[in-house]
Amino acid sequence: MTGAKAHRVNPPKFLTELKRRNVYRAAIAYGVVAWFLTQLTTQVFPFFEIPNSAVRFVVIALAVGFPIAMLLSWLYELTPEGIVRTEDLDSVQARSVQRASGRIFDFIIIGALLLVIAMLIVGRLPSFKQTGESISQKSIAVLPLENLSDEKENGFFAAGIQDELLSNLAKIKDLKVISRTSVMQYKSGITRNIKEIAQQLGVSNVVEGSVRRSGDHVRVSVQLIDAKTDRHLWVQNYDRTLSDSLALQGDLATEIAAALGATLSPQEKGWVAAKSTNNPAAYDAYLQGLAFEARGGNLKDNSQKAAGFYKLAVQLDPAFALAWGSLARAESLLYFNGVTDAREAAAQALKVAQELQPNSPETTLAQGYYQYWVLRDYELAKATFLMVRNVLPGSSDVLAALALIARRQGHWDESVDYWEQALALDPRNSGFLAEWARTSGMLRQFPAALKLYDRALDIEPNDPSLITGKAGIYQAEGDLAEARKLLAGIDAHSLPFGAFRTKIIQSRLERHHDETIRLLEIRIAEFPQISDRREGDDDQLWLAFAHRFAGDVATAKATAQEAAVKLETLWKKDPNDLDTNWALSVACALLGQKDAALKYAERLVTLHPTSKDAVTGPLPEENLALVEATVGETNHPISRLQRLLRIPYSPWGTPLTPALLRLDPYWDPLRSDPAFQKLCEEKQP
Repeated sequence: MTGAKAHRVNPPKFLTELKRRNVYRAAIAYGVVAWFLTQLTTQVFPFFEIPNSAVRFVVIALAVGFPIAMLLSWLYELTPEGIVRTEDLDSVQARSVQRASGRIFDFIIIGALLLVIAMLIVGRLPSFKQTGESISQKSIAVLPLENLSDEKENGFFAAGIQDELLSNLAKIKDLKVISRTSVMQYKSGITRNIKEIAQQLGVSNVVEGSVRRSGDHVRVSVQLIDAKTDRHLWVQNYDRTLSDSLALQGDLATEIAAALGATLSPQEKGWVAAKSTNNPAAYDAYLQGLAFEARGGNLKDNSQKAAGFYKLAVQLDPAFALAWGSLARAESLLYFNGVTDAREAAAQALKVAQELQPNSPETTLAQGYYQYWVLRDYELAKATFLMVRNVLPGSSDVLAALALIARRQGHWDESVDYWEQALALDPRNSGFLAEWARTSGMLRQFPAALKLYDRALDIEPNDPSLITGKAGIYQAEGDLAEARKLLAGIDAHSLPFGAFRTKIIQSRLERHHDETIRLLEIRIAEFPQISDRREGDDDQLWLAFAHRFAGDVATAKATAQEAAVKLETLWKKDPNDLDTNWALSVACALLGQKDAALKYAERLVTLHPTSKDAVTGPLPEENLALVEATVGETNHPISRLQRLLRIPYSPWGTPLTPALLRLDPYWDPLRSDPAFQKLCEEKQP
């Protein structure tokens, strides 16, 4: 009978019993307190550089604890004699205890709500944001130094002194130093609101000053300002010859650190005081290289100019290890961006830097970039950058490199943690925000990606790459109207490859094939045709597809044939080149050469599997599915697409989604298949 009674549930009586035992109040109290604790950890943990995984642990623990708390509130009561089982109390005593417990829960709820309200009010105060007790007194931003030289072309010298000063300060573990990209927005020669700048950057102190260079004479004036009080903590003027100024940045860093009360280890003192060269002309060339490396715009063009000045620097002083390391980094980036012959130059420059100064932070940094950009050995590069992080604790670039490598390895949460840390040192770096947005896009966390793009656009409102990046997220969501609004004011012909790709995708998804053809023909007329597949020039093959979609099969085949002839020559030179295998697979598919198309597409999957690179590894699988669909295969591409919809990938931050499958004419050959239709109907993640 006992078992039978246990299975009979009277819902009204059960609900009344929940109320009598204060389970409702306990649930409300637990929820309010849990929300407060969650908000508290998200505010406090970042200050102590506790990773996001700890916040997630707190949230999970609170969620797991809820049913346990509810069970305990049902089974037990708090009495003056201690905690006892509810069943052990007589009815009169139980009612008295439960009324008292109810009042306690009410007080807890009211108290927690007051704390929540207080947190919301304080969080909205301007003085609370990025300022106050949470900001280290040893945090600093070095603003651009004003160039007072009569020869304005000497502006690179002032910029170079600022760069070198930042590099030296970043070596001091006891300081928090805001990186270059964020501070460059506060240009010299204009009235600055130091307090407001410090709030935006999250620092307590600001350095500003000026540089005047005339012939062999250099005058540098620098002041360290307490941003909260606008008090000058330290002011210094330096009058030196050009030769004597070569050690100036080390002197500046040491004196600024002392003024802030920072402690330098013997190793840090050695790094900061080191004089990189005794040759003023070599140092001049090196600073000009830094100036080009720091520019935005055409990344490849500026990297080539920077590399040219670094080469001049090492020609003038073959023992200039710092310039050799910078040259290795510039050449490595050029190779990563498609300049094939830069590989050997990068290897040679790194070798010389390692022979001259094998243990310097700059040489180790160059080694990490070579392993990442040239060798694509992500595990080795990660180990190197982690080592560099210990000696360059203030470098946001190191953290960004670790974020990018973690992403390539498929360690997505780790990548996000590194982006957060990098932005703590470089809070107004729109490039970092854009890369974090792409990471969120790869994970199909589209609302988060849009918010990050908005943050980046607040800093650079007219940046076409940011605008097209945000438009790409709307495309992935299937919101072509919002994407169209963003792209309407963008001139397609001046866009870099990635941004132009988004513009072409928009016209393709809207099935405006004549517009796609028009844009591509103008682009092809302005830029060289396929000569080196590492250039990423896919315009001719896109044009062939556009003619095919428009119903002009003959022109599509002629365009694909023209590309295939050039590509076959390139393939014979390097059968393992990824871009060439991709392009040939597509060209052959458009020509109806099924066996050849599948051969190149399958070879590409073998050459670059997902296990090798989580960001770009799935792209060969997507390409194979496209080639199979184009040549008339049906079963295989659908199973591939099903898998691709469930994994994060894509360097552009917009992987395959049900909306893209539904809209893109690429997949029209599969559209009548019920299995494909089911994929298109899946909900967005």
